Amino acid sequence: MPTASKQKKAIESINSRLALVMKSGKYTLGYRSTLKTLRLGKAKLIILANNTPPLRKSEIEYYAMLAKTGVHYYSGDNNALGTACGKYFRVSTLSIIDPGDSDIIRTMPEGQAIKET
Repeated sequence: MPTASKQKKAIESINSRLALVMKSGKYTLGYRSTLKTLRLGKAKLIILANNTPPLRKSEIEYYAMLAKTGVHYYSGDNNALGTACGKYFRVSTLSIIDPGDSDIIRTMPEGQAIKET
């Protein structure tokens, strides 16, 4: 069990990497566009908020498994994920197409689901 300071530092590092993707990379926000990028094979990493509905979550996980794409479970809810993306609205699913200058995909290996709780 990681300590509170390590867990907070991990969340901050995810948020800073996510901010860099928003600035320099390509991404899509939302459930429908995430499914589209998965079907087209363009998605490199999927990020899901922790309050995404179970049916939606399992469907995205299934498509990600078929596309051999990594799935990251964001520790905050959809409000926190939207704020981390620099948006003023809620974001439950996020698909990273091109990470840009960020190393977010190298820190979260492809094809491996990482659960942050």
